[in-house]
Amino acid sequence: MRRLERDFFARDTTTVAQDLLGMLLVRRADGVERMGRIVETEAYVGPHDLAAHSSKGITPRTKIMYGPPGHAYVYLIYGMHHCMNVVTEPEGHGSAVLLRALEPVANIDGNTRGPGLLCRAMGIDRGLNGADLCADDSELRIVRPARMPRIRIVRRPRIGVDYAGAWAHELLRFYVDGNSWISRK
Repeated sequence: MRRLERDFFARDTTTVAQDLLGMLLVRRADGVERMGRIVETEAYVGPHDLAAHSSKGITPRTKIMYGPPGHAYVYLIYGMHHCMNVVTEPEGHGSAVLLRALEPVANIDGNTRGPGLLCRAMGIDRGLNGADLCADDSELRIVRPARMPRIRIVRRPRIGVDYAGAWAHELLRFYVDGNSWISRK
């Protein structure tokens, strides 16, 4: 397994969202390494995307989205669920990919179907906001498995962004066809 390099993330957000499918999210904590295969993502393509947090500009919450690619953007929704995104494109762009679902591979207890459940099962919280996924010593990283599975990618509208007008209908949600771990068919 090889951790992904920064140039993997410094590309078009929709491409990264699709290329993350099949990769492994690894969380090391308390001497345990949890690992899950990424099977569902959503692309948030920048400030012009009204569903993206960056559409409100640079704020204390969104400044990570405008930073270098390959960092984790972790935030709290509804006051109780953490969500993890991966910052994409060149610094200053304001785009990220939300990780929506994982297929458990090692040391994961709990449901990983949905961004909040994924974070709970992996032990991801705001303490990891800004974590460098490309650093050798990072407790949170994304790696390429020794053998990449062959997959067929399904494109659908994102979930829960009805407030974003026409952006709610864009086909920016991607998942592995036939995988039983996706959050919603």
